[in-house]
Amino acid sequence: MADTDPGVIRILLVDDHPMVREGLRARLSSAPGLLVVGEAADAAEALVRLADCAPDVVLQDVGLKDGNGIDLVQAMLERQSGLRVLMFSMYDNPEYVQRALQAGARGYVLKDAPASEILAAIDAVAAGGTFLSPAVSRRLFRTQQPRPILSPREGEILAALGRGESSKQIATALALSVRTVEAHRQSIKRKLDLAGQAELIKYAVEHSGVAR
Repeated sequence: MADTDPGVIRILLVDDHPMVREGLRARLSSAPGLLVVGEAADAAEALVRLADCAPDVVLQDVGLKDGNGIDLVQAMLERQSGLRVLMFSMYDNPEYVQRALQAGARGYVLKDAPASEILAAIDAVAAGGTFLSPAVSRRLFRTQQPRPILSPREGEILAALGRGESSKQIATALALSVRTVEAHRQSIKRKLDLAGQAELIKYAVEHSGVAR
């Protein structure tokens, strides 16, 4: 039987949009060596289908109605450690890509990628390799460029901002004028390429452990 042929890559599709799954099934069914053995619309169904279908590769969206697709990667790998998960998303956000790979996904391909790229991604992860859409790789590479190094004083101020302290509180604690603290804040924003105060505070909170 075709579905027991060891040369066939068995694929489970996980996406909460029926039309996306339908389009994927049609696209993949026409490719030799690929067999769509199941579909799931949410995380709970995906775990059930995983046990029923025993796929080699899961082609899965990042966002699902009943939960985070990245969390689902970890749950599936706990049940089937040798599973190859390929994320299939409309978002090329580097944070999503990094989190997906950290969770155990073997690749990340964009939904608007040409069919040849999606097929290449499936072949790569099924063979034990990894695959990133070229557009994803470019964005990921840019975010991994070294950040300018903050001075020790700027690091102190960034850490204080991460703790929720105001410029006045920081000035008092560090025996500086408020104007000096504000100048340091501007320097930090410039070095880290942050657009405004909201981005600065968000960055400070997210990286407060590093800033210290």
